Amino acid sequence: MRDFPKIRHILSYTRRAVDDYNMISDGDRIAVGLSGGKDSATLLAALASLRRFYPNRFELYGVTISMGFPDVDYKPLEDFCESLEVPFTLKETQLAHVIFDVRKENNPCSLCAKMRRGILHDAAKELGCNKVALGHHFDDTVETFMLNLFHEGRIGAFLPVTYMSRKDITVIRPLIYVPEKEIRYFTSKNDVPVIKNPCPADGETERESVKQLLRELEKEHKGLKHRIFGALEKSGAFVQTEPYDN
Repeated sequence: MRDFPKIRHILSYTRRAVDDYNMISDGDRIAVGLSGGKDSATLLAALASLRRFYPNRFELYGVTISMGFPDVDYKPLEDFCESLEVPFTLKETQLAHVIFDVRKENNPCSLCAKMRRGILHDAAKELGCNKVALGHHFDDTVETFMLNLFHEGRIGAFLPVTYMSRKDITVIRPLIYVPEKEIRYFTSKNDVPVIKNPCPADGETERESVKQLLRELEKEHKGLKHRIFGALEKSGAFVQTEPYDN
């Protein structure tokens, strides 16, 4: 199996999150959602490396949901999975046509995420998986807190572990402690496939605006993102109190 010489920091963060939130049990079958971006590819590399020595044995499966945009080549992701001895599944859809041509959504991201999530969960169940791993990292978590606060007036962010009662599947986020800069460094030093996002909304989302805002605030208030993340941990916002239906 392929080695990653620059993965030590990523692996350390990942192992700590997995242990802190009991993300992986013995015998788990985990579907890793591979979007084609740097985060999910890093997640697969980290879990494949962790699989070598983690006391709880688990299996990995790479799953990519094609939106149906033309001329997108997912072969690099398939080859990446093969190098890690991870089976790869590509689910073809026409989501792009439905969202942009049929429904003509002005704010497509929320609907798109919900539909892709449902397809990913179904694909995981078809593979016999009991868990789905997503590549949300430390910065994603803080940005989601800000988005929820600004647009919904509520305190909350990604849960490290979420049980989806309707699908009978558990979603885990092993990169939740990993700063985005560590992921950028890792992908720059390793031959990790990153497929350009063909979505016309890419880079023009509310999340991107919040990312820019946090970048500016961090310049004036060093450590702000870590304090926000710490407040979420202390407040109990990361604890799921009841099954989540989706």
